[in-house]
Amino acid sequence: MRKGFDGLFGLVRNRLSADPMSGHVFLFCNAQHNRLKLLFWDGSGLWVCAKRLERGCFRWPEPAGGQVKVVLSHEELTLLLGGIDLAGSRRRQWYRMAAGEESE
Repeated sequence: MRKGFDGLFGLVRNRLSADPMSGHVFLFCNAQHNRLKLLFWDGSGLWVCAKRLERGCFRWPEPAGGQVKVVLSHEELTLLLGGIDLAGSRRRQWYRMAAGEESE
């Protein structure tokens, strides 16, 4: 977890094949799963936020089928940061309006 702005920017662009300036939040974890860094572009610059747990570890979800990234909803991110094991939880059927869809 020594990477800073440029290192995390490069990981997002090269390893995840994503645009670091898309406005998405990118989350990275160390091998022990007790530290994480968050990379976010707010329109005027990059944010890098870090958290180190004093005890315990984050229950990081496993990527599916050879993927290198896991896509989380904002609710799942909140649960992960709150110490909830996402593998032990299940998603209920829930309506979510798709981007570009208008309500009547």
